Amino acid sequence: MDITFEAAVNTIAFHPSQDILAAGDIDGDVFVYSYSCVENGNKELWSSGHHLKSCRDAAFSSDGQQLFTVSKDKSIHILNVEEGKLVKRITKAHDSALNSLLLIDENLFATGDDSGMLKVWDLRRGTAFMEMKNHEEYISSMAIDQNKKMLLTTSGDGTMGVFNIKRRRFELLSEYQSGDLTSVAIMKRGKKVACGSSEGTIYLFNWNGFGATSDRFAVKAESIDCMIPINDNIVCTGSVDGIIRAVNILPNRVIGTVGQHPGEPIEQLAKSRDGRFLASCAHDQKVKFWDVSNIGSIIVDVYRKRKKNRQLQALSKKAFGGADDFFADLKEDQAEAKEKEEEDEEESDSDDSDSD
Repeated sequence: MDITFEAAVNTIAFHPSQDILAAGDIDGDVFVYSYSCVENGNKELWSSGHHLKSCRDAAFSSDGQQLFTVSKDKSIHILNVEEGKLVKRITKAHDSALNSLLLIDENLFATGDDSGMLKVWDLRRGTAFMEMKNHEEYISSMAIDQNKKMLLTTSGDGTMGVFNIKRRRFELLSEYQSGDLTSVAIMKRGKKVACGSSEGTIYLFNWNGFGATSDRFAVKAESIDCMIPINDNIVCTGSVDGIIRAVNILPNRVIGTVGQHPGEPIEQLAKSRDGRFLASCAHDQKVKFWDVSNIGSIIVDVYRKRKKNRQLQALSKKAFGGADDFFADLKEDQAEAKEKEEEDEEESDSDDSDSD
C-alpha cells in the first residue's frame, strides 16, 4: 500500500537487509517505515526532525545500522537506524545547500551541492579529504564503479564529471549536453554509463570514453528526473509527467510503464534489496511501491519492429487499476505517442549495437 505523508517527499532509500524504507521530506523531517505486502502492513518505526530545511537525499550504510541524510540547510546527519537517534551532525558541511549523497564504502561517502562542489569524506577522520568544484551548477546525482575508484557526477550544467577517488584527483568533464543532466547509472557490466536529462534524452557513454557520448536516445517524456538500474540492461526512469518507464539500453527501447503518480513530478526512485520492489516518491506526498520482479527477465529483440498504434505496455499488476489512476491519465499521452513512438526509436544515433 502507498505511504502518505504530510509534506512532499524528496528522497527514499531501502534498507540493505530488512524490509525497511527511509523517506525525507521538504520540511526536513526523516521517517523510517517497515513495509509489508499485507494490508495495513506498513508501519512507522520512528521519525526525526533534526534538519532545519528540506532533506534532499538519504542512504543506509552497508551494514544497515546507520542512515545518512543531507539537507538544504548544508548539514549532514548520521542517525542510528534502530532507535532513530542522531549519532553525528556535520553542520555547514558545504557553503551551499546540499543536494546529493553517495555512500562509497563503510568509511567513505561523497556529497554534492547546489554550486557544483563535490566533497569526499572519511568517517575515521570526520573530515573531507577531497574538495573539488568542477561543475558550474548543482550536482544532481552520483555513481561509483565496482572497484570504488571512479566517481561519476551529473550536473545541472549539462556535463558528467569523472573523479578518481583512489588518486584523489579530477579526471575530466564530458562535453556539454542540451539541458540539465539529472541522473547517472552504470550499465552493461560496467561498459556503459547512462545519463538522464531534463530534455527527456538518455545519453550513453563508453567506459573510458567519457569525453563524448557514444549514443543518445530520446524517450517520449518531458524529462528524465531520476533513474535507477533494474539490471545490466534495463533502467527505470521517473519524469515530471509522473510516469515511471522501463527502458532497455542497447537496443534502446521504452519497454513499458511500471506505474505513475498521476500528473505529479517524480522526485526519486529506489530499488529494494531483493530487487522485487521499486519505490517512488513524488509531489503528491506519497511513496508508492511497484512490483518489478519480472522486468529483469524481459529480453528486447535487437531488430526493430515497427508497430503503429502501439500502446505502452503496463509492466506492473498495480498499474492496471489498483489505483483509479493509471490509464486514465496515460491515454492522452499514449494517443499522442502512438504515431511518434517509433520515430523516437529512430532518433537513437547508434545502430543499437552493444559494442564498446
